[in-house]
Amino acid sequence: MRSLYRRQLTMMVSIMLLSFTLLAGAFMLLSYRYIIGETRDSAIRNTGYIASFTSTYYRRYLTLDVQDEFYSSYMASIAMISNSHIMVADGNGKVLYATDGSRLYAPENSQLPEDVVTRVMKEGSYSGVTTLGGIFQERRYTSALPVTNQIGALPIIQGIVLVGASASNLSEMWSSTATIFFFSAVVVFLISVIASTLTSAYQTRPLNEMAEAARKFGQGEFDVRVTGYEDRGDEVSDLAEAFNSMANSLEKVESQRADFIANVSHELKTPMTTIAGFAEGILDGTIPPERERESLEIVVSETRRLSRLVRRMLDLSRLNALAESTVTAQETFDLTEVMSRVLISLETKITDRQLDVEVHMPEDKLMVWGDPDSITQVCYNLLDNAAKFAAPGTAITVQITKKDGKAHTTIRNLGATIPPDELPLLFERFHKADYSRSMDREGVGLGLYIVKTILGNLKESITVTSEDGVTQFHFTLTLA
Repeated sequence: MRSLYRRQLTMMVSIMLLSFTLLAGAFMLLSYRYIIGETRDSAIRNTGYIASFTSTYYRRYLTLDVQDEFYSSYMASIAMISNSHIMVADGNGKVLYATDGSRLYAPENSQLPEDVVTRVMKEGSYSGVTTLGGIFQERRYTSALPVTNQIGALPIIQGIVLVGASASNLSEMWSSTATIFFFSAVVVFLISVIASTLTSAYQTRPLNEMAEAARKFGQGEFDVRVTGYEDRGDEVSDLAEAFNSMANSLEKVESQRADFIANVSHELKTPMTTIAGFAEGILDGTIPPERERESLEIVVSETRRLSRLVRRMLDLSRLNALAESTVTAQETFDLTEVMSRVLISLETKITDRQLDVEVHMPEDKLMVWGDPDSITQVCYNLLDNAAKFAAPGTAITVQITKKDGKAHTTIRNLGATIPPDELPLLFERFHKADYSRSMDREGVGLGLYIVKTILGNLKESITVTSEDGVTQFHFTLTLA
């Protein structure tokens, strides 16, 4: 597996090499064009001066004496100033005079290449990089012009002058440039390696910590967190925050799962032990015949408790599936009728708890949008919860009003005050307030979670408050 460090280092080095290659190529191309252009212009200009001077010399002296001190000094000066080689040849291309500014060259029957002579005679000029058939020891930029004079009405070519400019300055510049580029590339490469190492370590350290924390999650350690990256203010900080939020959720879910298993195990163990004990007592005769009916009634009661537990868990499974789907199909129904039916179904429980009920609902029908069966369960769970935790001898208040296109339902009871930090947890599954454990032997912490899920699927809201012993649940439904 290739690490982020290797990938980043490879990318940085590749970009650096590509950049230096393109930069060096562009610089060499531009410098070549510039220097060649300067050399060409200088050679052509000097060739023009020499051709003009030689032509004048011919006209004045009617011959060319290359040994003349004045002429040779002039040629040597131009050659020295321009760092060029100057040659003078006759009309047939035979070299008559050659100098590099510091010394004269003996022509020794040197002959200009035929193609050079032909181009000068036919086209009137020549330019190019050449050794002139071996006359120059290295390739030079050479410019050639004819020496022309007017004799009567006819122009006569009396000779050829050439200027060979050295290209060594271009090679020297390229050599110096290559050295600078090489050392620059080495320095940038080292800087890139160091920067890539530090950057990769800065980026990969939190990722490695998150990977290790994820492995610990897989081993059941849910208390691991990734810390120390809160102040970075970048994507890694956001990732660490999201990772810790996920870890908190996983820890909470695991805690709820453990509590749920403990609750269900306890709730299942008690009725099953009771059922088994009385059944064995009836079978082995420990329980006398006159008490068998009483024992069987207890067995039936405990069996019903088991049935309720199973139904609650099935409700939870159904709601989990419902939460993953779209909004529940809605229809219109009378909310006051639903609430009245629920109150009637809980009449026995309310009476046994010595509770009164105060109802404030519209006398006419109150049509709302929703799923009648689901809203019936919402009303039942909230009223059952209110009856369960209301203090004996107090009253449960049910109020339904209309406002801003919504039906507002409030269910209020008087009992123990729920601590503020406990209120946000009431609608979480498997949650049971500590004070209610001994009072609610039937509950497993699903009733209010079911209410929250149903209303959430209907895009409605529910809130709860608890102050001075008054606990109030309030939810909304859309008016039809």
